[in-house]
Amino acid sequence: MSFTTKAAVILLALTATGQAQARPPLREVPQVVDGFYAIGLADEVRKNCPSISPRMVRAYMFLRSLESFARDAGYSEAEIDALADDKAAKDRLKARIRTDLAARGATPGNADGYCAVGREEIARDSAAGRLLRTR
Repeated sequence: MSFTTKAAVILLALTATGQAQARPPLREVPQVVDGFYAIGLADEVRKNCPSISPRMVRAYMFLRSLESFARDAGYSEAEIDALADDKAAKDRLKARIRTDLAARGATPGNADGYCAVGREEIARDSAAGRLLRTR
């Protein structure tokens, strides 16, 4: 399912629930969680693999698209800012990413492991892979 299709499905689900049901916290919205995971994974790979670099403009635009998605889903600027400032949520996400990377052979000091994950993400054309490029 494409990024646009996922966004439309989630937006439709959020609006179809009506006023009687409260929106989930932004940190629990799958589209947002998946987006931040992709950004974090790409960031860890690019910091630890010398042969892979970030696509900074693409990453910036992807982040802005997540913000737009949240606004379109009815979340306020205060809710978006609160998520951006949530240190505990960031720490949980980093731990999850590092655990996933380690399971794939990317451990601290093992640049080859990070490079292999990065090349795999790029080849799969995943959300994280689209934020990276080989040098």
